[in-house]
Amino acid sequence: MHHAAFKQTRLMRYALSAAIAAALAPGYALAQDAAAAAPQDAAPAETSATTLDAVVVSGTARFKGLRKRDASFSITTASLEQIQEAVPLSTADALKVVPGIWAESAGGSTGANIFVRGMPSEGDAPFVTVQMDGAPLFPPPTLSFLENSTLFRMDDTIDRMEVLRGGPSPIFSNGQPGATVNFIQKKGGEEPAGSVRVGVGSDSLRRVDLFNSGKLGEGWYYSVGGFYRTTDGVRDTQFPADKGGQLSATLTHSWDKGEITVYARHTDDKNAFFTPIPLLSRNNGGSLSSFPGLDAQTGTLLGNDFRHVTIPTGPNGQTISRDLADGRGINLDVFGASMDFYAGDWTISDRVNFVSGSAPTNGLFTGASPQTLGSFIAGFGSAGTATYVNGGGAVDPNQQVLTAGFWVVDKEIESFTNDLRFSKDLFEGNTLTAGVYFAKYSSKDTWYLGNNMLLTAQNNARRINLTLADGRQVTRDGFTGTSFFSLRGDYDGQNTAVFLADEWQINDRLRLDSGIRYEWQQVDGTVHDTATVDLDGNPNTLYDNATSISLPGTRRINQDDKHFSWTLGLNYKLNETSSVFARANSGYKLPTFDALRDGNNKVQEIDQYELGFKSGNSVYDLYLTAFYNSFTNSPFQAFLDDGTNFTTAGDSRAYGVEVEGAVRPIGGLELALTGVWLDAKYENYREFTGNQVMRQPKQQFRFTPSYFWTLPFGDLKIFATYSRIGDRFADLANTQKLPSYETVDVGANMHVGDNWEFALSGSNVTNELGLTEGNVRVPGAATGGVFMGRPIAGRSYLFSAAYKW
Repeated sequence: MHHAAFKQTRLMRYALSAAIAAALAPGYALAQDAAAAAPQDAAPAETSATTLDAVVVSGTARFKGLRKRDASFSITTASLEQIQEAVPLSTADALKVVPGIWAESAGGSTGANIFVRGMPSEGDAPFVTVQMDGAPLFPPPTLSFLENSTLFRMDDTIDRMEVLRGGPSPIFSNGQPGATVNFIQKKGGEEPAGSVRVGVGSDSLRRVDLFNSGKLGEGWYYSVGGFYRTTDGVRDTQFPADKGGQLSATLTHSWDKGEITVYARHTDDKNAFFTPIPLLSRNNGGSLSSFPGLDAQTGTLLGNDFRHVTIPTGPNGQTISRDLADGRGINLDVFGASMDFYAGDWTISDRVNFVSGSAPTNGLFTGASPQTLGSFIAGFGSAGTATYVNGGGAVDPNQQVLTAGFWVVDKEIESFTNDLRFSKDLFEGNTLTAGVYFAKYSSKDTWYLGNNMLLTAQNNARRINLTLADGRQVTRDGFTGTSFFSLRGDYDGQNTAVFLADEWQINDRLRLDSGIRYEWQQVDGTVHDTATVDLDGNPNTLYDNATSISLPGTRRINQDDKHFSWTLGLNYKLNETSSVFARANSGYKLPTFDALRDGNNKVQEIDQYELGFKSGNSVYDLYLTAFYNSFTNSPFQAFLDDGTNFTTAGDSRAYGVEVEGAVRPIGGLELALTGVWLDAKYENYREFTGNQVMRQPKQQFRFTPSYFWTLPFGDLKIFATYSRIGDRFADLANTQKLPSYETVDVGANMHVGDNWEFALSGSNVTNELGLTEGNVRVPGAATGGVFMGRPIAGRSYLFSAAYKW
């Protein structure tokens, strides 16, 4: 579609606030014509984050699609344009448009910690499943050092994002009780379509996105696209922080009785990973500033001095070599299909995919706060001589130093999932769906945690060698230690679930849906035994006296679990513009490989309740949801700085209110607001009972004013977003306070003629110093006015130009 016609269609849809997505799950297409023209400068519906007339397919039994205003659950939708306007720095960062979700994305493009509605966890994203066209990318949403958002890269092949919270999610797919993030790909259509986008930005960002789609023959359609990107990153690592790309393709065949789409995607991307750095702290975290020599906005300990390292791993000279630039990247292949068929009164739908590849972690993990070199040496009870590893002579005893570990985690993952559903209309207004979900997956892990180095506490830290006067050698090439936790494991899992769901439009006002699910999980694994040894047998070489090594002997992990879940929801239409809904569900989270390895073999049980109000017309949209959830058997695990693997378990409860709304008072002006108020506490959790659930803010909201103009040569939209993130605590004990902060993002996009699009955006333009994470590996609060925290990225800009057809 030419841009001029497309623009006119957008304006017409906005007039009635009745935009219904034209491209839904395979085999379905819904559309609604507008009846009146919009004001001259009306904003296009596609750019509104809060429209209630968007059609969603996530959380529905038949993949057929349902308007948000008719859904008895909370779901946020975002088009590709809308995602880009949120100025996300990563896949996880795009979730900041979703109320009730808190994404800590300060670690870089991958490796985020994502939290949902007060659901407790120590990190990663155990209550977030990332899907592609309705199929989960990896059935367990989180393994240690791997969460689902790491496996996905956004580009111009994506049509939209749907994020379901709670609701019927414990019934479908992998039974995720938290949030399901479904990225839906663009497919080919009758008319050729495509784009070439070139992006440049601060920090030497260079990016190219390509997309092309069209018709191959009668009933056959294709799409192909991808991206390549390199950037030094907002923090100066002295090497490319992100480098890599992606290629995707789809092939669709449609006929009278159905439609099938097959797709393939290959991603090879390397991403530097950032962990907490020292900051100056006053008033128990109430005031933060940069540590001398280490800029909180642009600085990092990472650098060329220890980019390439060789790490000893065994007593017979075994070593590994690693590159810090590999970070937390992926080399991943995804193959899948979505199918919908009609057989008489039956609809048969299937979502299937196969995922295979590697997802390593090569990162610097910090521990205790810095101290002077002289103080560090004094801790050994002897004088000593310190020199830089890579030249530069002696190190000043007053130099601030710290120890940080070069952690290595190699993961080879593989999974197969299939979600097959049969639907039939039993009587007018009532549809019954029966389904079966099957997943088989594996992870082969090799870990070397620890490998501490003695580093200068400054931008692009340098390694230090230290020899004591009594002859003891503290370091080897700057390493004060070797692996304190080595692991070799090979895990396999299999999940099979059956479910029934019923959707009943009782009358014009009342809609009822319900579902039940029964799931079996089998987990089998082999974990190698370990021992702690002195690698060279010399007690005076302190750096390898306590090395964890893997042994030939193994122990087995074998556990079967079964559980039942249910959901019941209703939506009542008050009038043509407003409705209310209520929802209750009972779900679960079955123990994963890592939990079983650490002895946490209990099933987490989650009960959730929701009450919602939805209202909208051409002037406004409003979505209010009150929620309550309770947890039983919630585990916690963390590797502390001394190498201890700390674990515990308990219960929790959380309640809160989410808001998602927009008002369009005049012309092209829109004022949008999303946010959540949350109260989440631990219960029956040892000495932590009554504490605030760690890492999650009590309040967070985003306010986005925007204005849209129709111009003689095209159109222009400008926007800005003010975000406020409330206080949080980094630890179970609530002693490490993470203070509240505010950020401002800005942007503009312009269409010129039928084909050209230009966009400019700025992230954190006020250069706010905000923290998303403390240091859970060191219990307690700030020490000596120094706090180990992970700041958000500083100010950055991106400009892109696209040619579309």
